[in-house]
Amino acid sequence: MFTNRVSRSLLVVFFNMLFVSLLLASDWPSWRGPHQNGVSDETGLISNWSLDGENLVWKVDFTGRSTPIVMNGRVYVVGRTGKGQTMQRVIACYDAKDGKLIWEEKNNVFHTTVPFTRVGWPSLTGDPETGNVYYFGVDGLFVCYNKDGKRLWEHSFVEEYNRFSGYGGRTCTPVIDEDLVIVNGANNSWGEQLIMKHRFFAYDKRTGELVWVSTIPEGNKNTNYSVPVIAVVNDQRLLVVGTGTGFVYAMQARTGKHVWKFHLTKGGIQASVAVDGNHVFAMHGAENLDNASFGRVVCIDATGTGDVTKTHEVWRYDASETAYVSPLVHDGVLYVVNNGGNLIALNAKTGAEKWVFNIGNVGKGSPVWADGKIFATEVNGSFHIIEPGENEAKSLDSKQLSFDQKRFAEIYGSPAVAYGRIYFTSEVGMFCLGDKSAEFKVTKPSVLELHEMPAAKDAKPAQLQIIPAEVWADAGDKVEFKVRAFDAMGKQVQAPKAKFGLKEIIGKVSNKGKAEFSKKAPNQSGYAVAMAGDLEAAARVQIAAHLPWEIDFEDFEAGKNPSLWPGTWKFKTLDMDGNKVLMKPPSKRMLKRHNLILGPPTMKNYTIQADVKNEKVKRRSSDMGLIANRYYFDFMTKKKRLQIRTWPAALERLSAEKPFEWNPELWYTMKMTVEYKDGTGIIKGKIWPRDEKEPAEWTLTVEDPLPNMHGSPGLYGDAQTNIYFDNVKITRNK
Repeated sequence: MFTNRVSRSLLVVFFNMLFVSLLLASDWPSWRGPHQNGVSDETGLISNWSLDGENLVWKVDFTGRSTPIVMNGRVYVVGRTGKGQTMQRVIACYDAKDGKLIWEEKNNVFHTTVPFTRVGWPSLTGDPETGNVYYFGVDGLFVCYNKDGKRLWEHSFVEEYNRFSGYGGRTCTPVIDEDLVIVNGANNSWGEQLIMKHRFFAYDKRTGELVWVSTIPEGNKNTNYSVPVIAVVNDQRLLVVGTGTGFVYAMQARTGKHVWKFHLTKGGIQASVAVDGNHVFAMHGAENLDNASFGRVVCIDATGTGDVTKTHEVWRYDASETAYVSPLVHDGVLYVVNNGGNLIALNAKTGAEKWVFNIGNVGKGSPVWADGKIFATEVNGSFHIIEPGENEAKSLDSKQLSFDQKRFAEIYGSPAVAYGRIYFTSEVGMFCLGDKSAEFKVTKPSVLELHEMPAAKDAKPAQLQIIPAEVWADAGDKVEFKVRAFDAMGKQVQAPKAKFGLKEIIGKVSNKGKAEFSKKAPNQSGYAVAMAGDLEAAARVQIAAHLPWEIDFEDFEAGKNPSLWPGTWKFKTLDMDGNKVLMKPPSKRMLKRHNLILGPPTMKNYTIQADVKNEKVKRRSSDMGLIANRYYFDFMTKKKRLQIRTWPAALERLSAEKPFEWNPELWYTMKMTVEYKDGTGIIKGKIWPRDEKEPAEWTLTVEDPLPNMHGSPGLYGDAQTNIYFDNVKITRNK
C-alpha cells in the first residue's frame, strides 16, 4: 500500500513537471493565454514603441474590441465592418509575422438587440490540437472553423435554445478542454429548460455534438461574460466560473456536475476568475451581500465541499468595484483593475494592498504579464507598458490612440503575447509591437495539460452521459446515440451495457442506440433515454415534420406553455371564443419582447402565415409579427406602421416601413416569405383583416443585397398588452 502511494505521488510530480514544460510554447490560443491567467513565458519583449513606427512591426485596418488569439503563426480576430446595408461582423486571419491577410469571413448579425458598435465583443478561441478556431457571437451563432476559415459545424443559440441576448453584447468566450468546447449563457427552451436560467453547454469540439448541459439553479441576475477556467483540485478536474446568479461555481469539466459554489454578490459576475493552485480569485463590481459597499475581490479555498453555508473565503479586498476586468496572478501577486482605471497589486496570500497605479479612467481590458512587465489597456485608447515593483509600479511607456484626431479610440480587449511580439486590437486598427530586428520564429503549439490520476481500476460508474445530449432532427432522420460513464469524481470509466428507449416521442430505437423517426412523424419533442442498472441519462429530442404545417393550438392544454418549441416561457395556450389560441401576455418585469421559434435554423424556402390580434388598454398596445429566415415582419400597432427588418438595433442595415391603420377589434392575417434573385434577397410581407379576402399584392417588400439564406420560422411579440396568435401555417415555396 505504501509503495503504491509513493508511486502515485511520483507520478503526479512527473505530470506537473510535464505540464510546466508544455506551457513554454509561444502561442496565445485563448484570450488569457496558455496559463489561463494572463501570464506569458515570452522574454525579450519591447519596453516602448511609437505610433510613427518605432517597434511597431505592423498595423492593419481592423475595427475590433476583443483580444486576438495567436496560433500556428497566425493571428485570428473578430470585429465589425461596413456601413449601412453592408454592416456585418467579420472574422479575419492574418500572418503573425507581417500582418498580411490570409482569409476573412463576413456574416450578417440577427436576433439581437446589440448595436453595431458592440459587435465582436467575445474573443475567439483556438484549439492547438486540431488548429480549429471557435467563435460565439453576439447573436448566439456558435461556429467551428478550420485554420483556413472553412466552417466545420455551427449552432444558432437563439433559434435552438432561445438564448437571451441583452443590449450589452458581452457574449462569453468559448473554452477548450480535452475533447470539449464549452460556452454558456442565459436561455429558456422547453421541458426542464422552460425557465430562464444560466446554463453551460459542452460540445464535442470536432463534431459539434452536444455532450452535456449544466444549469445554475439560482435566478439569473444579469447577462454574464465570465470565461471559465479549467483546473485540477483535489485530484478532480473542474470548470470554475463566475455566473449571472452572483455565485462562483465549480463543476466537473467532463460532466457538468456541480462540485461547490460560493455566493459572491447580489448581482451577476462579469469578470473571469483566476486559479492558482487550490485558490480561486474572483471579483465583482455590484452590491456586496453583507454591507452597503460595491465591489469586492476574494480569494476562495477551491477545496470546498459544496456546503454554501461555509464560505471557504481566505481573504477579501472590499469596495474595489472590479466589475469587468479579469485578474492577473503571477509570482504571489494578484493584479486587478477597477472600473476607475486603477491597476491594483495585492498580496495573493493575504489580500494586502501593495500598490496602486492609474492607467486611465475606464477599466475594461485585462492586464497581461510577460518578461517582467505588465501590458495593460484602457478604454479611452490608452496602452501601457508597466514595470511592477515590490512597493510601487513604474511607467515604461504609455500611448493614447485617437480616432481621426478628434476623440480617443476605444480599446476594450487585452493584449496577446506570442513569438516575441505583442498584439492588440482597437477601434482604429490591430497593432503588432516588437523588436523589428529580432528573429521571428513560430514554435509548435502545445495542448494544455492538467493531469489528475486516472480512475481506479475498480471504480464503479456513478454517472451516465448520452450523446448527443440534444438534437433537432427532421422527420425521417436517423440519429445514433452513444453512452459514456464516469465515476463520482468525473473520471471516465468503462460504460456498462445500456438499454435505450424513447419517452414522450414517437419513433423507435435499437439496443445499440440507433433511433429512427418516420418520414410522417409530426412536430414533437421528447427524450431518448439510456438506462444501466440504477443509472439513467436522457437526451432532449425535437423532430421537425415535413412541410406544410398547420398549427391551430387545439391540441395544447389551456393555461399551459406549449411544450414543443424554444422560447415558450412567455407564451401560453388560452381558450378564447370557443377556440384555443396562443397568448403572449406582458412580462411582469424586464423585457417584454420575445420570440417563439417554431423550427430548426436550417429551414429555408418557406412561407409563414398567422392570425394575430392585440388588445388596446388606454394608450398602450403591442407590436407583433412573424419571423422568417432571420427577418422580422412587424405590425407596430401604436405607431400604426408595418416594418420589415433584420437587425432590430441597427435599422440602417435593412428596414422598410409603411403606414397601416389598426382596428383593435379585428383579427388580422399576416403573411411573410423570402425569395432570392441574382444573389439578392427579396423579403415580402402582407396583412389583411382575417375575414376579408387575401390581397393579391404584397403590402411591403424590401431587397437585401447581403441576404440571410436560411433561418427558423417564428412568432414575434413585444407585449405591452395581451397578444394573440392563431392558425399558424408554414408552407414550402414553389
